[in-house]
Amino acid sequence: MNQLDLNGRHAVITGGATGLGYAIAQRVLASGGSVTLWDRDEAALARACGELGAKARSVQVDVGDHASVVAAVKKTLENTKTIDALVNSAGVAGANAKTWDYDLEEWHKVIQVNLNGLFYCCREIVPHMRASNYGRIVNIASVAGKDGNPNASAYSASKAAVIGLTKSLGKELADTGIRVNCVTPAAVKTAIFDQISAEHIQFMLSKIPMGRFGTPQEIASMVSWLCTEDCSFSTGAVFDLSGGRSTY
Repeated sequence: MNQLDLNGRHAVITGGATGLGYAIAQRVLASGGSVTLWDRDEAALARACGELGAKARSVQVDVGDHASVVAAVKKTLENTKTIDALVNSAGVAGANAKTWDYDLEEWHKVIQVNLNGLFYCCREIVPHMRASNYGRIVNIASVAGKDGNPNASAYSASKAAVIGLTKSLGKELADTGIRVNCVTPAAVKTAIFDQISAEHIQFMLSKIPMGRFGTPQEIASMVSWLCTEDCSFSTGAVFDLSGGRSTY
């Protein structure tokens, strides 16, 4: 493992109790930082913090609820002086169905968590980063946001929107010490696979030239670097993590 320098930096990681968020938290801690995990699952948060150790705290939050995000920011800042990095990892896959058959409630759920929740987190944390003129924001998008996956219109649309929001926010903050980027992983085998049909999982695998899924640790490596001071001249950028599927 290459050593990254996050000494003294504090990161908020949404969806941090499991999956990609948890792997990112591990890498931030291994790089000298501290973390506050945001997640809806209180039991999973307690378990994750117990495993991660003393430099990990947690706040129960529903990112799709603006009031919950506002409260989470306040509670987080009661325990730490600053939020140096925000990693927006919370997300849901949604159903697999044709667009014309897509359940309306399911559509709204995916957009509420994947897009609106990410917007709420950025909206409420950016002012604190601006006050210190420093910050790193990393949004977890998806290769589906670039290419569009059939039978996953809500997920694909939400992740395309994350890419667009990243570009807008990155340009808005380019004259500050805050950098905003996103990553676009291909499929990574985490608990989110439990929300996806076996047929769709095989479709995603068939599109990856490397012939395998990514690992949470591979995603965590890139995301954690984007949280460092070394990431100083990239903003509004999209970093590919798709095993060769989508190289633009």
